[in-house]
Amino acid sequence: MKKENVVSLEDRIPKLKQHRKKKANRRLLFLLSLFLLMILSVVYFQSPLSHVKEVVVHGNELVSNETVLLNSGIDSGMNLWSVNKEKTVEQLKKLPEVKNATVKMSFPNSYEVNIQEYDKKAYLSKDNKFFVILENGNVLNKGTESIPVDAPLLRGFEEDKVLVKMVEELGELPKEVQHLISEINLVPKKTDQYHLTLFMNDGFEVSATIRTFSEKMVHYPSIVSQLDPSVKGVIDLEVGSYFRAYETEGEQSDDEDEGER
Repeated sequence: MKKENVVSLEDRIPKLKQHRKKKANRRLLFLLSLFLLMILSVVYFQSPLSHVKEVVVHGNELVSNETVLLNSGIDSGMNLWSVNKEKTVEQLKKLPEVKNATVKMSFPNSYEVNIQEYDKKAYLSKDNKFFVILENGNVLNKGTESIPVDAPLLRGFEEDKVLVKMVEELGELPKEVQHLISEINLVPKKTDQYHLTLFMNDGFEVSATIRTFSEKMVHYPSIVSQLDPSVKGVIDLEVGSYFRAYETEGEQSDDEDEGER
């Protein structure tokens, strides 16, 4: 028979003591770490580091920093961890200018609010003031007395579905075509209550209708490229497309007739 290995109790006792000592040391280290963490937490929450130092706003043009801060619900000095970011975003989206927003903490004790506004599509002329019209058709209630140059000016419109349709059609155009338009006048006729007269930044006048506005105006650059830039007049896009010079009142056919498109 093979001789079995027998470990005496005297040999095992030192190993058991060493194991228990290591276990006790680990437990003590854990308790000390937990106690230290609690102390640091108390110190942190009592220190200025746990309170909002500042709120930085980015991306806003139409809405002021003051309005964003007032509606964000984030105040300087409040507890850093009490900010409800989802609620802040919902509050900011109630502002007519704000399409979306994001809120994030910025180390060590600040917040950043990033605003995405609705695009500015035009201005509405009303009561000798000019009011911003957003891409969703909403008209901001704060007007300016200075004539705007960064977007088309709309005259003769009311705040109704016709204006909303006009803004939708305008939004269908490429940016470069939008920037060519100076004024859009609603001039209803017996045959077309949606008739428009446009004044362009290059000196031409356009006769069009809201019904086919974006469909026809998208071709404006190519139409103008075929005309003599020194001879100004009216480009009629209501039915086909033809040019009538101011001087002669004659008609000059355009190659891009509606039936050929």
